[in-house]
Amino acid sequence: MKKSDKEIITVPNERIVRGIFLIRSKKVMIDRDLANLYGVETRSLNQAVRRNIDRFPVDFMFQLNQEETNIWKSQIVISAADKKGLRKSPLVFTEQGVAMLSSVLNSDRAIMVNIQIIRTFTQMREFLSANKDLKEKIENMEKKYDKQMRDIFEAIKRLLTEKTKPKNPIGFRDKQEKLKC
Repeated sequence: MKKSDKEIITVPNERIVRGIFLIRSKKVMIDRDLANLYGVETRSLNQAVRRNIDRFPVDFMFQLNQEETNIWKSQIVISAADKKGLRKSPLVFTEQGVAMLSSVLNSDRAIMVNIQIIRTFTQMREFLSANKDLKEKIENMEKKYDKQMRDIFEAIKRLLTEKTKPKNPIGFRDKQEKLKC
């Protein structure tokens, strides 16, 4: 059996999704996570980006500031060995920046992984959009049934807060008991 020249490379979507963070109100991926997915060293990825910096405007890629780096490090547990290699704040890439990486990194693996990452970003966007529609439908239903529900809750409250009158005991009383009362 002959192996094809291009091996199909797949990365589990969960692994990609775990690498997506919300920073500065943008969904981004960290340089070290991308390098890991592409099978290259982080410094190699960053060198390729810096050699082609004109392809990465601020809405494609930016460097985390110290506060953002500390928050990111607290969200993921970085071992002491990993911290040694973290002398600079990491670069982060938006979806467009990830797409641009395929033109900078010239390997079949980078292209295949990039396709998967872009598909994952698209699936996330579709999922959020579908949930947004669902949220709007629920809010509309709440508005529609709000008055009816309020009336029901008011009736329940009245029942709960109504003072109960002492009730006569059930059964027959003899004449002796009636005289005592």
